[in-house]
Amino acid sequence: MSTPHIGCEKGDIAKTVIMPGDPLRAKYIAQNFLKDYKVVNKVRNMLAYTGTYKGKDVTVFSSGMGIPSIGIYSYELFKFYDVEKIVRIGTCGSFNKDIKLLDVILSSGAYCKSYFPKLLDGSEVDFVKSSEEFNNIIKTKAESIGIPLKYGKTITSDVFDLYCDDEDEFRKNFPDDNFLSVEMEAFGLFFVAQKLKKEAACIMTVVDSLYDKRSLSSEDREKSLNDMIEIALESII
Repeated sequence: MSTPHIGCEKGDIAKTVIMPGDPLRAKYIAQNFLKDYKVVNKVRNMLAYTGTYKGKDVTVFSSGMGIPSIGIYSYELFKFYDVEKIVRIGTCGSFNKDIKLLDVILSSGAYCKSYFPKLLDGSEVDFVKSSEEFNNIIKTKAESIGIPLKYGKTITSDVFDLYCDDEDEFRKNFPDDNFLSVEMEAFGLFFVAQKLKKEAACIMTVVDSLYDKRSLSSEDREKSLNDMIEIALESII
């Protein structure tokens, strides 16, 4: 079988999917963390790999950027490939003074002023929770391997906030300041998972902050990203 956007057989995709946005990050995860991996999707260069991590089957499937892109891939994986869990991993920003660069964040839910739910099935919602059961597993695994994890709400935006003409005006679009992160995909993933009665989570590394203007080294970024990847992979065992 195949879909308009995924060109492989159902058995080529594992029940749990790790979903970075960047296809090259999917390749990096496969090459550095998985055993016996193979390429299972190249359609539109949205690379996907299936292999094993500590004996457990896992697929790493890139999502692209934004709600429309992750909405397509998560829907097809859940609906047509019988995927049960998707954990998005990626970078994020923050305008919360208590969040620092390179903090690793687990999203409890995402707020977005998007027309995506209305167009998909007529729903009118602006906040969707992630999977509490899956989140509990992720929190437990992060603690067991000694990686600090912040837990809280996420803003999902259709606009890259650093490009906004007025950052203060951007922040006025959200109901309060009690958000840990801002990114561009989690709301779409959580809504699709909720609609199809599946599980979804989102783990993020903070790479820009209103309150911390340090320039990150490539070594710092790689270490923090690897922490995030390790948490995600450990959570599937």
